[in-house]
Amino acid sequence: MAFGFAQAFRRFGRLALAGAIGAGLAAGDVGAEQKTPSPGSAKALFGGVSLPTQGLAQPIGFYAKGCMAGAVALPTDGPTWQAMRLSRNRRWGNPVTIALLERFSQDAAKYAGWPGILVGDIAQPRGGPMPSGHASHQIGLDADVWLTPMPPHRMTADEREDLPFTSMLQKNKFLTIDPRVWTESHARLLMLAASYPQVERIFVNPAIKKKMCDTWTGDRTNLGKLRPEYGHDSHFHIRLKCPPGAAGCTSQAPVAAGDGCDKSLAWWFTPAPWAPPKPPKADAKPPKPPREMMVSDLPKACAAVLDAASVASIQAATYDGETSAATAFTAAPAAAPTADDDEALPDVGPVPNDKPTIQ
Repeated sequence: MAFGFAQAFRRFGRLALAGAIGAGLAAGDVGAEQKTPSPGSAKALFGGVSLPTQGLAQPIGFYAKGCMAGAVALPTDGPTWQAMRLSRNRRWGNPVTIALLERFSQDAAKYAGWPGILVGDIAQPRGGPMPSGHASHQIGLDADVWLTPMPPHRMTADEREDLPFTSMLQKNKFLTIDPRVWTESHARLLMLAASYPQVERIFVNPAIKKKMCDTWTGDRTNLGKLRPEYGHDSHFHIRLKCPPGAAGCTSQAPVAAGDGCDKSLAWWFTPAPWAPPKPPKADAKPPKPPREMMVSDLPKACAAVLDAASVASIQAATYDGETSAATAFTAAPAAAPTADDDEALPDVGPVPNDKPTIQ
């Protein structure tokens, strides 16, 4: 590998904060600290809608600042998948996303030795900011897949709510994979997910990325799609590219060339990503609390999405395998990434909304 991870571990492994960080990360995928959204905020309005809009499917805006029209729902059950945490009503997505998840579940059973996938959050019925849990997942092109294989029986609604996450990390150790839970099937599953041309990147815990860098002996062409990120120790996050012709969709910059097993990964094994913020100076004015995102902060089309007529029922908008994603868009090319897009998630560096709280 391009960077000496063993050297990094010797240098930083004895840090006092390592145990605390390891304990916090091994507790599961920890999201941002959440507060109840204010009435009228974008989180409150989009989180309060129970059904998608009628009409053609369109992702609007960026993954962390947008909405979607014409969403379809992943069926709660299939031969090789089960949807989890149904009470959240977050199994909605663009047809290309739902189609990819269904195909991936079938291929995982066929090629990865995985009995079936458990699908977590995709998006709300009309996308937009969620009241809790995610900064992205707003345009129907993000989906979480658990690192727990599907059980052999059809789970009840209560089981889907209560089944605990299984972290791939050892407790009380700094970014260390637990050999008792990690298997070769996990590695095959991740590389299979990365193999689809529609997939832009896959977010995994830095320890998982390092494990893949150290042990994957197959084709490494798509290894660079696995991007280290906070949390993501019990699930991985699939992000799809803007579909062809989705004129209102803002693309993320492509993943850099290479397998990503370099200094950009080594950074995660230094104190920098985990250091608490510096306390303000004694004479400094207290910082203003961050302003809640309003609908007016989103692309203009999102206000119309909120006001649009709903489909008749969940059943009417549940993906049936026949919905043609290719006909859902106009001939206009997808929007190019903007040079000053400050909402893009970096390949390295902190993402405060996803940074776990050290406990």
